[in-house]
Amino acid sequence: MGLTLQDFEEQVLELARRQADQAEVFSVETLETPVTFEANRLKQLKTRRTRGVALRVIAGGRIGLASTTLLENPDELVRDALAVAEFGAQAGFDLPAAIEASPPAVFDPAVESLSVDEMVETGQRMIDRARAENSALLCEAHLDKVVSTVRIRNSRGAAGSYRATSFSLSFGVNLIRGTDMLDVWEWQSSRRRDIRADVMVETVLHKVRLADRTAKVPTAQLPVILSPKGAAGTLVESLAAGFNGKIVLQGASPVGDKLGKKAFSEKLTLYDDGLIDYGAGSAPFDDEGMPTRRTALVTEGVVTAFIYDLFTAYLAGTQSTGNAERSLSSLPSPALHNVWIAPGDASLEDMLADIKEGLLVDQVMGAWAGNILAGEFSGNVHLGYRIENGQIVGRVKDTMIAGNVFQALSSIAALGKELYWVGGSLRLPYIYLPALGVASKET
Repeated sequence: MGLTLQDFEEQVLELARRQADQAEVFSVETLETPVTFEANRLKQLKTRRTRGVALRVIAGGRIGLASTTLLENPDELVRDALAVAEFGAQAGFDLPAAIEASPPAVFDPAVESLSVDEMVETGQRMIDRARAENSALLCEAHLDKVVSTVRIRNSRGAAGSYRATSFSLSFGVNLIRGTDMLDVWEWQSSRRRDIRADVMVETVLHKVRLADRTAKVPTAQLPVILSPKGAAGTLVESLAAGFNGKIVLQGASPVGDKLGKKAFSEKLTLYDDGLIDYGAGSAPFDDEGMPTRRTALVTEGVVTAFIYDLFTAYLAGTQSTGNAERSLSSLPSPALHNVWIAPGDASLEDMLADIKEGLLVDQVMGAWAGNILAGEFSGNVHLGYRIENGQIVGRVKDTMIAGNVFQALSSIAALGKELYWVGGSLRLPYIYLPALGVASKET
């Protein structure tokens, strides 16, 4: 009989502590159940179990890493990590001597007990509701249930573990009318079973109704309202890179030299938050065992912090912010937990009423094709609507938007007073920008 995962971890750590200055064992066990519908029909359901162990060592002052999913030879894993350390980066930091867990709830028994039959029934019910309104809709749904266990222990005596759940749900429709093709989708993820499938379907159908007519916008600098999903697709990736301590150290962040300085509109206050109960990015501690926290990255337009893991904090001469993220095969690196923007005081109706001619953007494609590190984005408006005299008058086609994230957020006309989850780790308002580059294909 093979070793249990915990027995294997203990043997690896005992062997590594004899030969390395410091050693850390990181393990993940995952049980995942995805259910997929395509073209109105159930396509796939299955359950898959994965587990693995990563060993990080500091030997001769240098970092080495090795990982395995085969719990057979602890000596080999230790040898591999020590061999890598001969060529690894200089460490300069100590592993934590204790793991102090922070308080967010990350496990929901209702997710763990969710059956495949219930998931199938939910997906079918969503499709039936959409097609009851419009039988021409081609529907897709994806439901995913994950139960995982994370454990960290190191040679300095630190040890910690937690169980976490995740439930993800996405729903999209495709409608073809002649040469016109419409795609509308929504998705959400949470660590608890609180996603309303009926609300998601109604949101999609509402956007399909708004798209019934088409309209054009001119090629010009126009007022643009980004929906929370539109903001996620255009702004967040560059923001995430800009506040990453690793990118700051490389000198590639546009805000890397702005700490303590105003770089954005005073309307913008931005947080990274690992303490939100059941947030998809929440955890009791990060992937090095450091407690997660809430970090104000921007406060009323002023850059107030960057995010760090232990290694980048050492290089920057500062402290870890509890933002280490890793896979079994990679060293830890800084990553955001849950990102949210403090709400403003405007309703969507207020924003629309202020615009004589403009654009509401909900879905974009290809915005990543710009220079993300510099904040440049340029993408097709996959789902957007023309605003005319304060009203949405139709869906736009053959339209692109382009701009710079950091410049755009230095001049914000208004922020919505409500926050919406996008995916499971972004909580954003509607964002009204007074001017953004819009290009429309002439017919």
